[in-house]
Amino acid sequence: MASNPPSTCCTVGVKHDGTPTGKSLKIGNIEAYVAEPSGKTIHKDTAILFLPDVIGIWQNSKLMADQYAANGYYTLIPDLFNGDPLSLNRPADFDLMSWLTKGSDGKNPHTYNAVDPIVEKSIKYLQEQGFKKIGAVGYCFGAKYVARFMAAGKGISVGFVAHPSFIEEDELLAITGPFSIAAAETDQIFPTEKRHRSEELLVQTKQPYQINLYSGVAHGFSVRCDTSKKIEKYAKEQAFLQAVAWFDEHLI
Repeated sequence: MASNPPSTCCTVGVKHDGTPTGKSLKIGNIEAYVAEPSGKTIHKDTAILFLPDVIGIWQNSKLMADQYAANGYYTLIPDLFNGDPLSLNRPADFDLMSWLTKGSDGKNPHTYNAVDPIVEKSIKYLQEQGFKKIGAVGYCFGAKYVARFMAAGKGISVGFVAHPSFIEEDELLAITGPFSIAAAETDQIFPTEKRHRSEELLVQTKQPYQINLYSGVAHGFSVRCDTSKKIEKYAKEQAFLQAVAWFDEHLI
């Protein structure tokens, strides 16, 4: 495995201030959030599929989608969890693996068998809107599906992930486009040895790749960090700019 399964650190964080400006929509029976591109430059033929962490579509992910849109990219966040995302800062004894394999009701698992069809429908929706090139961002849980859908013929051309979890080595080896990673200095899910192993695998793909390591931050920093702390705010902002620069270079 190129990164470990999610753990309790995947739900810990801080809600950020701001007012989302996008809108909710439905793709069939899938709830989603879309942010329309704005600003001086609008990339008409490109879109970003935002695959979130286990908190799903919420304040922080909406604000981030709005920022991708402010950089010219139509951005879509699908509900990967069929209405069963996690809330922020779960109790210490919360059984995350049970939620992943069975869902909150014991009948709604959040494994790739359930998530893949949601991602497929989201990509098809973007293609039907006329977007010719689709990039994807994945945070923690969502990172696995960026890698999975960068395999040949799956629909994602360029990928960016931050503090990834659950990515298998064969999934990373199968990517067919540029792949960028933002990593945290302290991360039991994507620790040093997994980061180095991912580098070895990315070299084998012969695709453009990038791995940036941010000091002084932990897993989840790019989405849920405490922005009142200067080092965390800086890392979050730089990871976002890393993603935008990657798409500006490889997606347009």
